Amino acid sequence: MQDVQVDRSEMAPSILPADVPELSDDECVACLARAVEAHDSARLEEVAALIGRLAVTIE
Repeated sequence: MQDVQVDRSEMAPSILPADVPELSDDECVACLARAVEAHDSARLEEVAALIGRLAVTIE
């Protein structure tokens, strides 16, 4: 039986949220702090996306 090499990097979906811009961890934490401090329920999607972005980094 012949070994077959498969490049799975192209097949795997990204686990980073698609709607979060490329930010450093420090920038992401700062954005999250500002969003939470504002107490604006309209920013809940942004807060969730930022938390998701940081959760990926922690894993």
